[in-house]
Amino acid sequence: MGGAGMRNGGRILVDQLIAQGVTRATCVPGESYLAVLDALHDAAIDVIVCRNEGGAAMMAEAEGKLTGRPGILFVTRGPGATNASPGIHIARQDSTPMIVFVGQIDRSMREREAFQELDYRAVFGTMAKWATEIDDVRRLPEIVARAFRVATQGRPGPVVIALPEDMLLDEAEVADAPRVVPAEPWPAPAAMEELGALLATAVRPLCILGGSRWTPEARAAFVAFAERFDLPVGTSFRRAHLFPADHPNYAGDVGINPGPKMTARVKEADLVLLVGGRMSEMPSSSYTLLDIPTPKQILVHVHPDPAELGRVYQPALAIEAAPAAFAASLAALQPPARIPWSGRTAEAHADYLERTETPKPVPGAFSYGTAMTWLRDRLPADAIVTNGAGNFAIWVHRFMRLTGERMNLAPTSGSMGYGPPAAIMAKRVFPERTVVCFAGDGDFMMNGQEFATAVQYGIPVVIVVVDNGMYGTIRMHQERDYPGRVSATKLRNPDFAAYAKAFGGHGERVERTEDFAPAFERALASGQPAILHCLVDPEAITPDRTLTEIRGTA
Repeated sequence: MGGAGMRNGGRILVDQLIAQGVTRATCVPGESYLAVLDALHDAAIDVIVCRNEGGAAMMAEAEGKLTGRPGILFVTRGPGATNASPGIHIARQDSTPMIVFVGQIDRSMREREAFQELDYRAVFGTMAKWATEIDDVRRLPEIVARAFRVATQGRPGPVVIALPEDMLLDEAEVADAPRVVPAEPWPAPAAMEELGALLATAVRPLCILGGSRWTPEARAAFVAFAERFDLPVGTSFRRAHLFPADHPNYAGDVGINPGPKMTARVKEADLVLLVGGRMSEMPSSSYTLLDIPTPKQILVHVHPDPAELGRVYQPALAIEAAPAAFAASLAALQPPARIPWSGRTAEAHADYLERTETPKPVPGAFSYGTAMTWLRDRLPADAIVTNGAGNFAIWVHRFMRLTGERMNLAPTSGSMGYGPPAAIMAKRVFPERTVVCFAGDGDFMMNGQEFATAVQYGIPVVIVVVDNGMYGTIRMHQERDYPGRVSATKLRNPDFAAYAKAFGGHGERVERTEDFAPAFERALASGQPAILHCLVDPEAITPDRTLTEIRGTA
């Protein structure tokens, strides 16, 4: 040990995390950062050891979504870092704060292609907001504080920091950095006045909420604003929790296949107020809802990062503001004496209810849609629902109404394998809340090994595996573009209920609709991590059309 005030790099780093208020981190251990693991031994930080860096990264990203503070991840060099890349990519596209610490080779071995050597600035330079490497142990407080600012300010995102193994053993006497409070960009008063003027002349306005940096107070303030102006409010792809679905002003989801009525509503709007989101490929229906570069609608774009304002769409009014600051500023706006769009707002909500009320009958003994609508009424108001990517998610986004505190954690990047690790982290952060994950069979197998993590830490999530024996989304596109020519989309799956039991959890197989509700209740009552293996007819590929119908119209 060093003298008074002397600490090695591993200890200095962990002390910086504590100074920044970090209480939790995920990892897969590696010899490249043993000094950090040793420092974590004595720290009041909940370290969750995972089975693969991809799952660990998605858990950290989920914590960033849940808390607004950076999720913290430790991985080892080379394959450890590259295994984590899907979670880093999710954080990038989902605008989630996250900091990834990567063990690195000894500084004396650089550029020899030493064991597991990578240049992390080059590897993650286009994926992370900032990728760097710390050569001098004395700069640890500076770099970590900066990382928290970069990860949380403007448009949040991931930061990757490489830690040379020998640097972590160096000792120094250096002060800790103060806790970072991210800057909150506020809208200019003149911009708010202009927004009020534009609303005063609008006839067919529509609000669309998306992005990150939302707080419960911001959501409540926007609800109050929508009520005063009687505005229809839609939510962007996988951001439905930003506005309560049971509110009469809710117009529905502007995501993948928003439906003909919502599509028309966006295209026919004379003013679109886009708050926090980017209207990227998925919520814009492949960039067809708003013209590029200049939309036909009067576009008011509110975003905390000036680089996003005018990046794709040239707005009539650009407002650089975080959602919380913008929502707080809305209280000063007064609605016009006569609101010409009230009837359209009521019509939009009625259309949303009609589209999401009752699923159509589908082939097979198990109706996934019926199970979803049962859960919609059964789950507590503050339940957390997670999912990854695949056609199974269509039912989640259409029929699981998010009201009150009920939240959906899902990747706007479309990454598979997200649901199980996100659910495990959600239950770790909020142990008192019910957490349910929905996963397709292919989707679950991407990170299903993290079920072992749930068992190890006693984290009782319920995972509903929807098994149709194929990569369903790709098969759907295959039948549309190459009908009848099935290639590389069939899957032969294990018994997922037995899989759960093998790890020490609760598992049940569900083949009929009427068996789902009692099986779910038993899973919850077990107090264990649980998997419900639900068998779905391959023909039930979407809530609207079967595989045969898609093939027949190709």
